[in-house]
Amino acid sequence: MAAARRVHADGGCEEKGPEGSCPAVPPGATIPRVKLLDTLVETFLQKLVAAGSYRRFSDCYKRLCQLQPDVTQRIHDKFVAQLQASVREEISEIKAEGNLEAVLDALDRIVEEGKDRTEPAW
Repeated sequence: MAAARRVHADGGCEEKGPEGSCPAVPPGATIPRVKLLDTLVETFLQKLVAAGSYRRFSDCYKRLCQLQPDVTQRIHDKFVAQLQASVREEISEIKAEGNLEAVLDALDRIVEEGKDRTEPAW
């Protein structure tokens, strides 16, 4: 089973398994939500590429791989590159359409401003 790691918006993280540690964040500092989103997308892409390894790809196309392994490798490489580009482009469009960077930055500011308050916000 794959290890799981959660990085919280407040800079903390929960780590389970041997997958490495959270980025070094000074105590009391926070990681901007936009950066968390970008990190999440890159981690997703890494795991997606790992799940779609050449070995798995060639298992699906055994006959082609046996006849022309170099062509199969190039097809796989092109497929992975196009998949990564498509995912990055789609995420960029979502960020632009929803003005996501500005919204997440505003949310970060609201959270920072609210840290000093002791009474409920409502």
